[in-house]
Amino acid sequence: MVLNTLGRYLAARFVISALGVFFGLFVLLVFVDYIDLLRRAGGLAVSALTIAQASFYRVPQLLERLLPFCILIGAMTCYLALSRRLELVIARAAGLSAWQFISPALWSALALGVFASVVFNPMSAYMQERAKQMEAELFGQGSGSLQDANGFWMNQVSPEGQAIINAARSQQQGAVLSGISVFRFEPDFQFKDRIEAREAVLEPGYWLLKDVRRYTLDDAPVQQDTLKLPTALTLAQVRNSFATPESVSFWQLPSYIKASESSGFATSGYRLQYHKLLAKPFLLAAMVMLAASVSLRFFRFGGVQKMVLSGVGAGFLLYILSKVTEDLSKAELMHPLAAAWLPVCVGGLAGFLALLYQEDG
Repeated sequence: MVLNTLGRYLAARFVISALGVFFGLFVLLVFVDYIDLLRRAGGLAVSALTIAQASFYRVPQLLERLLPFCILIGAMTCYLALSRRLELVIARAAGLSAWQFISPALWSALALGVFASVVFNPMSAYMQERAKQMEAELFGQGSGSLQDANGFWMNQVSPEGQAIINAARSQQQGAVLSGISVFRFEPDFQFKDRIEAREAVLEPGYWLLKDVRRYTLDDAPVQQDTLKLPTALTLAQVRNSFATPESVSFWQLPSYIKASESSGFATSGYRLQYHKLLAKPFLLAAMVMLAASVSLRFFRFGGVQKMVLSGVGAGFLLYILSKVTEDLSKAELMHPLAAAWLPVCVGGLAGFLALLYQEDG
């Protein structure tokens, strides 16, 4: 069924519908993000083309999270269109069952999921890092409103005393920080000074701070071009503090997990992200099952609006379940393997049972 003419036709219709939803959301999100960046840019001397490029780099990571909904809506659109044009009626008259209708879409969803995990995920991670770099270059000095009020915090202790580092943004998984505030204390915990810097780059044995202004209790502020802040932190330790699992590509996650384990840091976030990427092809296939269970009904029977709403509702409930399991895993209350695969099993079984009841009684 998958390799014959009808199977290729059904697979092509599904892929076209899913990609249409995907690119439609992409254009919408780029437009909304572009307007938001224009508002945040304010009176800065930044070209509209540069802001559009930054928006283009920021959107793919968000679209990666919305990919299951693109597959769900694309599959519903595909099967409803086939039913509306009575193509499913003709296929049923030829002796084909619903399982044969959806098998081409299932294999296509699995292929799209593999592509999303091994190709699109590394690309979106790279583009997200590129977007952070562009934001730091464009807005790092001119727009304080872009800096996160909390940002990233890190504490380091050395023989010279203690230093508490706050960074508004991180790039290259924490190797480059921007919007820096450093509070330094003497070994006897007496306040030493406060350092504000535009950027900090991790070098072997020290942070290289750029465009530095030092504040002390007794003297006037001192302006410096660069300042070396000693540190015993390694790149693996900094990555664990500043790199989010979503910013690490699929191919880098195993090495990140191994490095975090050897350094004694928690690896639940990285493990969860890795298992989610492994489960993504099967999650997309589960979305096809859910979509088919609510969209294979003939138009002349009516109730199309209820079917569409029920499909969207099922996808939303599955999303809530995935967020709950994700939060439980990050809190180390659930194993990352179970947290990543439970929504896949629930969605796939729900769609399978619904189709089994509708088609085979």
